Amino acid sequence: MIDVACKMEKGKLVNVEMSFNPIVSELVRLEYHVSRLFAGQDLHGKDKKYDDLKETYQIAILANEKFFNDENFVHNFSYSDLENRISLGGRTKIITLELVKTEPVAGKPVKEMTNAELWAVFFQYLTDPEKRDKIIEIINQEEGIAMALDTLINITKDDIEFARMTTLIKSELDWRSRIGDAENKGRKEANLENARKMKADNMPISQISKYTGLSTEAIDQL
Repeated sequence: MIDVACKMEKGKLVNVEMSFNPIVSELVRLEYHVSRLFAGQDLHGKDKKYDDLKETYQIAILANEKFFNDENFVHNFSYSDLENRISLGGRTKIITLELVKTEPVAGKPVKEMTNAELWAVFFQYLTDPEKRDKIIEIINQEEGIAMALDTLINITKDDIEFARMTTLIKSELDWRSRIGDAENKGRKEANLENARKMKADNMPISQISKYTGLSTEAIDQL
């Protein structure tokens, strides 16, 4: 996991993570951390008001796996009423970037790539010697990639402390979630093995489901 917290020129807060092995509850995790980033802004003082809150972005770059079963490698999420197609205009946003979906994009001429495509191909093929010429061309094309560090400005001690605490909280929650995922996987495997034995003993499927918690469909497939 690579985690970078930064502040843009107009005060927008951005947390960028590159994940190689996301946890099962990864999407809920992203929602929690963008909410925390937004709520962590200082509104103390008589001169502070809600309009002073800056936009916050949680950007998740997934290197080895997919979030969603479609061909789009970038997804942007914000609060909206899906049924009536009305946006809340909220200031918290989650952006996911799935690098494993960028292979078709990498074949496009650099001048025809969108900004998102430039960044995606850059991240995915930065260390690929066969794509070295394309990466150099991308760097020359997109100044933001070549000068990414220039987006960091005026990082205060409070900013550093908040980022430090955020990293500690993330590490602890991620560890707990991975332990929980492992325990759930272990219980599921044990239930499957018990169900196989019960089925081999010709126990009724309804009873197997009752004792193992497995669905009748799952038991039928054993």
